[in-house]
This record gives sequence, C-alpha cells and structure tokens, in this order.
Amino acid sequence: MNEKTITYITDPAVCSSAIEIVLKNGVIHKVAFSGGCPGNTEGLSRLIVGMAPEQVIPILRGIRCGEKNTSCPDQLAIALQKFLSKNNG
Repeated sequence: MNEKTITYITDPAVCSSAIEIVLKNGVIHKVAFSGGCPGNTEGLSRLIVGMAPEQVIPILRGIRCGEKNTSCPDQLAIALQKFLSKNNG
C-alpha cells in the first residue's frame, strides 16, 4: 500500500493553522484540520474521504470565507494542488 501524509501550514487569514492529509493509493483516506470551525472542518473532511485529489481541487478551489481571499476548503485545495505539482512534475 502506497501511503503519503501531507502536512500543510495554512494561510494566516484562515482560522485553521494546519491541515494533515493522508493519501492511500492516491485517494484521500483522512483529513484533519488544526483549529478552524470544528463542525465545518470535520464535515468537509468526512465528505472528501475516498475521493482523489484531482476530484476535490476544482470543487473547493476559490471558496472564500467572508471578506477573506481564501478559506479552509480553499487551503485544502491548495495543499492538494501543491502536493500533486510536486509529485507529478
């Protein structure tokens, strides 16, 4: 089994300070946010388990939180995008 763990330090504009993502065989197995709105981040984390990063990125990328230019979901998409760029390029 091919397992990768990504730890991403989020933009200071969002409530969460970091995101840990576990991928198994190229599929999201677990997501844990440090900080943020507990119900929202846990709900988001559960919804994307079993999905490939390529499926998640276009759904979450560009979501804003109020007047902020980013959000916890957007930061998750950015983390996945950076991981894919680093490992596929």
